Amino acid sequence: MDLNLLFTLANVYVLPFWLLMIVLPNWEITKKVMQSYLVFLPLIILYIYLFVGALDPESIGLLASPELPGIAQAFGSEGVAFTGWVHFLTLDLFLGRYVYFKGQETNIWTIHSLIICLFAGPIGLLSHIVTVWVSDRFSQPSEVT
Repeated sequence: MDLNLLFTLANVYVLPFWLLMIVLPNWEITKKVMQSYLVFLPLIILYIYLFVGALDPESIGLLASPELPGIAQAFGSEGVAFTGWVHFLTLDLFLGRYVYFKGQETNIWTIHSLIICLFAGPIGLLSHIVTVWVSDRFSQPSEVT
């Protein structure tokens, strides 16, 4: 199968879920769709397909002994790089889903954190953590003595 086509499809596949969480966070359909783990199934299947197809004894050896030059060499292959990209897409979406539901649960604004998660998951999580901290810090009534 054409890796460039699969790459495009994988990138396009995740966009509706991000749009739902960012643009229509309180819509009941958004909540229902994002509650399902089935959202991740196509990405997981693609990941397994790529993982099995991209890894050969050389790349397995490079990845099994995690040293930066070996990892860089392994990711120099389009198949391994694409496998890593699907890994990022899946985990960033999972992380965004976590931030989305935490925001729904606590009524904390998450749009900025979700947008950052879309591009850089760990930084989006940090944004959410800081947002929660700031919200908690400034929304607590101070005690009068």
